[in-house]
Amino acid sequence: MKKYNYYINKIIICLLVLASVLTSCDLDETTFSDIQTNQIPDTDDGANMWAIGVYNGLTRMFVYDEFPRCLELDQDYITGPSWAFGELGGGNFQGTAKQSDAVWKRSYDLINRSNEAIEYVNRMENVTPNLKQHILGEMYFLQAFGYFLVVRAYGDSPIFKYSINQGNDPYQPRQPIAKVYEHIIDLLSKSKDMLYKNTDTEFNSMEGRVCAGAAATLLAKVYATIGSASMQGGEVTVKGGTAFNLVMEDGKEVKKYTEPQNIVVQKDQVKGYESFNSKEYYEKAQELAYDIVYNKSYGNHQLIPYSELWKKTGRNSREHFFAVQFKEGDEANGELFTMAYSGQIVNGYVPSGGGLSRGMRHHWYRLFEDKDYRITEGVLHRFVRESNLSWNGGGYYPNNEEYKIKATGYDNDENYVGEPQAPYNDGRSYTSEFGENYLAYTTKYADVTNPALQRTDAIFPFLRFADAVLIYAEASNEVSGPNSQALAALNDVRARSNASAKWLLGLGGLNTKEKFRSAVLEERAMEFALETDRRWDLIRWGIYLQVMNAIGVDEINTVKSRENKHLLYPIPDDEILTNHSITENNPGWN
Repeated sequence: MKKYNYYINKIIICLLVLASVLTSCDLDETTFSDIQTNQIPDTDDGANMWAIGVYNGLTRMFVYDEFPRCLELDQDYITGPSWAFGELGGGNFQGTAKQSDAVWKRSYDLINRSNEAIEYVNRMENVTPNLKQHILGEMYFLQAFGYFLVVRAYGDSPIFKYSINQGNDPYQPRQPIAKVYEHIIDLLSKSKDMLYKNTDTEFNSMEGRVCAGAAATLLAKVYATIGSASMQGGEVTVKGGTAFNLVMEDGKEVKKYTEPQNIVVQKDQVKGYESFNSKEYYEKAQELAYDIVYNKSYGNHQLIPYSELWKKTGRNSREHFFAVQFKEGDEANGELFTMAYSGQIVNGYVPSGGGLSRGMRHHWYRLFEDKDYRITEGVLHRFVRESNLSWNGGGYYPNNEEYKIKATGYDNDENYVGEPQAPYNDGRSYTSEFGENYLAYTTKYADVTNPALQRTDAIFPFLRFADAVLIYAEASNEVSGPNSQALAALNDVRARSNASAKWLLGLGGLNTKEKFRSAVLEERAMEFALETDRRWDLIRWGIYLQVMNAIGVDEINTVKSRENKHLLYPIPDDEILTNHSITENNPGWN
């Protein structure tokens, strides 16, 4: 890990809104750069400078579009053109771009930054005691987050108890999964009790920083991850399967896209989690999530209305625990991912090279009721690409009769129904097909100050209050079976999006543990789409291979078939070559 030795003698600290993690406010746009460690004062301001230097490590994850790509492209419900999905998205984890390497490299960067800050802040004698405790809690949280990313992706992983600059050998051996989780749990157990709550007066001045609720929720998520991964058996039903069938029409072989099928999967216990007691960790997750959601023991957090959730005005709400913010137009610190998900918009169209290349599949879209805000408002139904301008055209999604009538005025039998409806009544000719240019593109990241820029000021949400609510529902079911409190939690998330309530008894009721867990897992797929959760939910439940291989190849020819080696990411080549304590890669990788 000698690549992180730039910390020796100097730390570069950027106090920018882009480097922050939001909870309730934005950071002031003050900049400190090229500051020597001996120039940082032993004051409250100095301690805060160390903290924001660590937060800047989060922003570095997104500079070259490494995140969220490295966490998101390998899962069942996402797709896109081959140039975007030919490597990580197609199972080629050691391709030319080495897309998965960023999880290892950027996470250990964050860990080393936090260790460095812990060392120096601990030495300070003139910092307000409560503030010092909070800042150390922030560092423990960010360090735990880094380890959580690593252990899920690579399994056994090195642990660094202090920074390389403070003498820690950069060539650390991998530690067993159980040992890594022991360290994560220790860090978060301390952090949640050290951080200010969002209701504390002192937190009013901690603009854009994590609070106790974030640490408690990440810990509950860790417990639920261990609980599901260590479970030895059980069924999960996932909607998916074969994406299309080939049929003959007018003498030609054409694709006919399927509706998602119920795939009943027998879960596997995840390798490396055998020593854990599943029920014990689900009990821990249930208790902690209940304290977060209902007892409000870690601050006053809540689900906010869907109409606010993905707006700029909703970023600093009680829902967003932990999300990276960015500065528009800044080449070093602006973000690029919104271009891929929601498109760069110039004069009303997506220019050539302007993105709109990563979207959700037809099978994901069909999980929802027609009235669910997560597709009525959360999916881009109209889009115009530069290639459409020559024929005054545009695209619409989905390719069904409802939207064909809205966009063209004609039904599937080409009967005239009426004039196109707004926003399709602008004089353009709209069309829709099944293919790589017609996907369920998200609007989650579309509300930015200037969508014409490639680097915008969107946020990326790593942790929301909805996660705490669904963790409670999941854990409560696994501990006690289907029950009214778990159902109420699940329905709270659904109600926010105008989805119909689920029920326990009768036809279609979630009356078994297996049915209820499947409903929660499906709800997570809908609620957290393109928020880097889906692959890791499939992995922790031990159903990743079964779900991916049931697809094989998706509707636009993205390869979804996977082997055992895909359960873990390959360790980066330069780590294998330089770290004499790691002598082999994960199984199946060179």
